[in-house]
Amino acid sequence: MAYPTVSAPYGLKPVNLVGGRVFAGATRQFPIASGYAANIFNGDVVKLINDGTIEKDTGTATATPVGVFVGCSYTSPALGYQLFSQYYPTGTVASDIVAYVVDDPDALFKVAVTAAGTANIATVARTAVGNNSVLIQTAGVTATGDSKISISSTTATTATQPIRIIDVVPETATGADAFVEVIVKWNWGMHQYQNATGV
Repeated sequence: MAYPTVSAPYGLKPVNLVGGRVFAGATRQFPIASGYAANIFNGDVVKLINDGTIEKDTGTATATPVGVFVGCSYTSPALGYQLFSQYYPTGTVASDIVAYVVDDPDALFKVAVTAAGTANIATVARTAVGNNSVLIQTAGVTATGDSKISISSTTATTATQPIRIIDVVPETATGADAFVEVIVKWNWGMHQYQNATGV
């Protein structure tokens, strides 16, 4: 068996950029509306809305991402000082909530593969490279702040699916042609910066 074992999904983790360019950790800061009523976890997909703030993108077969959430900061209403958090807790009331988002349309992400419609780890063969897939939205973990988003092991050439598989991750394969993690990017035109229609 390969090491390390991937036992559960963990969201989208930036690894580099198209063409093998280095991902230097660059993020863009976007506001989150005070009181926004949804958790946003590290590795979740987020989208811009028409008031200039971001929200969690809950899309699966379709999505309109501006990027991937990797944390936030805000002045704690209970403590009275600025906190830096792995995730945004639902309903947080503050006037200065800022999300840190990997918003480069050329960013590549590592993500776990799960069985269609579940959070159960599954595999794809190398033939999945170049195909598209859908996001599987599973609730994140408040104890760690980590996302549990994954992609489906069912891949296709369907142009409207939001994820393009770029490569497989050999280090965690469970067999000669059984990969539980893949490298992905946004399918062309899905990212909000590449979509000709405004927010």
